[in-house]
Amino acid sequence: MKILVTGGGGFLGLALCRGLRERGHEVVSFQRRHSPQLAALGVGQVRGDLADAHAVMHAAAGAGAVFHNAAKAGAWGSYDSYHQANVVGTRNVLAACRAHGIGRLVHTSTPSVTHRATHPVEGLGADEVPYGEDLQAPYAATKAIAEREVLAASDASLAVVALRPRLIWGPGDVQLLPRLVERARAGRLRIVGSGDNLVDTTYIDNAAQAHFDAFERLAPGAACAGKAYFISNGEPRPMREVLNALLAAAGAPPVRKTISFRTAYRIGAACDRLWPLLRLAGEPPMTRFLAEQLSTPHWYSMEPARRDFGYVPRVSFDEGLTRLKAAWAGAGIVT
Repeated sequence: MKILVTGGGGFLGLALCRGLRERGHEVVSFQRRHSPQLAALGVGQVRGDLADAHAVMHAAAGAGAVFHNAAKAGAWGSYDSYHQANVVGTRNVLAACRAHGIGRLVHTSTPSVTHRATHPVEGLGADEVPYGEDLQAPYAATKAIAEREVLAASDASLAVVALRPRLIWGPGDVQLLPRLVERARAGRLRIVGSGDNLVDTTYIDNAAQAHFDAFERLAPGAACAGKAYFISNGEPRPMREVLNALLAAAGAPPVRKTISFRTAYRIGAACDRLWPLLRLAGEPPMTRFLAEQLSTPHWYSMEPARRDFGYVPRVSFDEGLTRLKAAWAGAGIVT
């Protein structure tokens, strides 16, 4: 089957393309830049912008399924930039699916759509946690709009499932962990709050596996069609432990200093106001959204995903750390 993967050149996108190729599928990736890694995998590449409806329509031609993984992520940027990529882009993917008669769409969402939910999220499944309220962060707000729209589009001709992987990490990450390592070595990292808040994460192979498991079960009327699912390793640990374990695997010093949530939130509020007002370059060191994310519990039940499409994490947190350490050492990064 020919499958379109949006954002195939990214961290999760590469894992999806690699896994789909290993399963014998013809894969085409839609992204902004050419990727030598995708070329080496034999993945076709179409370059363009998600907000360009014509480009998305062209990329989807001949596909039998779509893995919509591309999005504008991060904690900083204008609302319009997030809306164009995450909302308009998703609408263009849906329109392309309809126009080309594509029957299956696996949508990569995020647990952030439940940020500030009035119901506690610890240990619950996606069907038990409402969408968040007062989503001030553009990423969370626009991803919530996109997820609602793709799920509402699921019907007899287009089966849709949304997956919410929590904090993906592992070998090949060129964004999250390298930035944490840089800040840790510069002494600019802090634990927000006590660091005892339980959080779950997702090893990259598990995140990809969840997408494949859902895809294989997805069909009109299937148990997973039209629903969203939290995805993780299913091993909640204290934030302090998770952060320092990842840093240790990369050969970076542990984070010992803390900052209270109240102080972090106040700094974040000031940054939220000053960065756009003064047109400051780069991302601010803290935002209100980030302060809340770092200091609150975030762990979810994997039972709905196991029940509806057989997802079971195959790589444990500890095994993932072993692989991560070997990857960084093999690349000559660990010092």
